[in-house]
Amino acid sequence: MGFNCGIVGLPNVGKSTIFNALTKAGAEAANYPFCTIDPNVGVVPLRDKRLDEIAKIFKPEKILPTNVEFVDIAGLVKGASKGEGLGNQFLGHIKSVEAIAHIVRCFGNSDVVHVEGSVDPIRDIEVINTELALADLATVEKRLEKNARLAKSGDKKALSEAGVLEKIRAALNEGKGARFLNLSKEEKEVIHELFLITLKPVLYVANVSEDEIKNPGEHAKQVQEFASKEASECVILSGAIEMEISNLSEEEQVEFLKDLGVEESGLDRMAHAGYRLLHLISYFTAGPKEVRAWTISQNTKAPQAAGVIHTDFEKGFIKAEIYHYDDLMKYGSEAAVKEKGLMRLEGKEYIVKDGDIIFFRFNV
Repeated sequence: MGFNCGIVGLPNVGKSTIFNALTKAGAEAANYPFCTIDPNVGVVPLRDKRLDEIAKIFKPEKILPTNVEFVDIAGLVKGASKGEGLGNQFLGHIKSVEAIAHIVRCFGNSDVVHVEGSVDPIRDIEVINTELALADLATVEKRLEKNARLAKSGDKKALSEAGVLEKIRAALNEGKGARFLNLSKEEKEVIHELFLITLKPVLYVANVSEDEIKNPGEHAKQVQEFASKEASECVILSGAIEMEISNLSEEEQVEFLKDLGVEESGLDRMAHAGYRLLHLISYFTAGPKEVRAWTISQNTKAPQAAGVIHTDFEKGFIKAEIYHYDDLMKYGSEAAVKEKGLMRLEGKEYIVKDGDIIFFRFNV
């Protein structure tokens, strides 16, 4: 698995349409709020051109990309954290994801009702962000109440949590998400089990009309500017176009995107933006049986990278035979890379790089 991403937004902003296009999972899309009653989950392959190029050289039986899991969560409305609309039962689903894709409506269409009565992307973003902050505030205050009782009996964990929780509560009361506090690794570990929503990185997705995909309008630019100010990622796409693309063959998709003057589909751009948000990279394993991509965090050492394949690989790690994708492309074969002295043995302290091709040696 690469990473999982929860898709949120107000009703009728195009969440389910985009989810359908991305996953072809057939989640119901209708012109009324709350058509997504249960969270829909779709797992889709992350396209990586490097994987195809490696496969051309190895000609494997199987090509296995890494995956992205999208969770489509029902539309939130103002007051959701207090039970409005479908209530905060859906906020619980967001807690389980690693990143949030916030779909923002930037298209005008009188046939599709807007729950707030007009298209105003910044207002819509703030409605959702407020509801997520209020949900976190309720979680934090509940834990602080519990900790106050435990602290009286000298509970050390409760005491260590209290300082971090108070810092987060103050930020949330000011309308700031927990992710803007720059918490230390230790502080994040203290509150990890709370799964705070506003601690998760956010990818804003500006959903524009078909004729704005090349030249985004003012609404999309507002979303870009908002995302830039808070150092978040922003992707501009058209749900309608993504739906068209999803119904085409791979060859037709390439031609369609070329005609649009776009290099990547919305899925690719969302997935790659998610990678950047979560500081993820890919390494590859390659042989005659399969060529495969694996997802790890930046600065992961070789044994832990091996553990992504199987825990036994990490436990019994001896060495890693490593060379880079760029060298394989330059010299055309694994044998040629080896002849040039570019294949090397690395030990437990080696930090895996994006694009490394690795064979792990380990004891069973």
